[in-house]
Amino acid sequence: MTMSAEDRTLVLLRHARAAPGRAGQDDRERPLSERGRDDAQQLGRWLREQGLGCDEVMCSPSLRTRETMEEVAAAGCAEAEIDIVHQLYDATPEDVLAAARTASPDATVLAVVGHAPGLPAAASLLADGNGTEWAHEAFGRGFPPGGVAVLRFSGHWGDLAFGAADLTEFWSPEPDRA
Repeated sequence: MTMSAEDRTLVLLRHARAAPGRAGQDDRERPLSERGRDDAQQLGRWLREQGLGCDEVMCSPSLRTRETMEEVAAAGCAEAEIDIVHQLYDATPEDVLAAARTASPDATVLAVVGHAPGLPAAASLLADGNGTEWAHEAFGRGFPPGGVAVLRFSGHWGDLAFGAADLTEFWSPEPDRA
């Protein structure tokens, strides 16, 4: 399949499982748990197997999102430099959309690393039922820590809108793993 110059892929990654917060600890400073590190490594391998290297990465400033992207990269998923986007912490779906719309025109694959509930809600609103049935079924079971939604659309990043994308892939770590 040939892609036009305006075919885009948006990879929405929810940070992997974080360690519990300690008394008085700023939520932004919670690190990944060991399970979260393992899940992020699995996520990176899955992205690599799908051929989804990232031309641009936008990441919430929280420690757990930055560590998730570091583990994803360490697992062999090619990535661009990570841009810290403060509006992605505690983001609404509209904040996620606004950030994605500012992506470089040269980026074909954009990864956005953030948090629930804004990131999963943005994925749902962007696809609005469009895409592959199995991806929507998997997404419908929940968007756990370490999950990823892959959306595709045709156009410029500035044209991205709710309902304009197709949810084509969804992956999440095994829920019952200790």
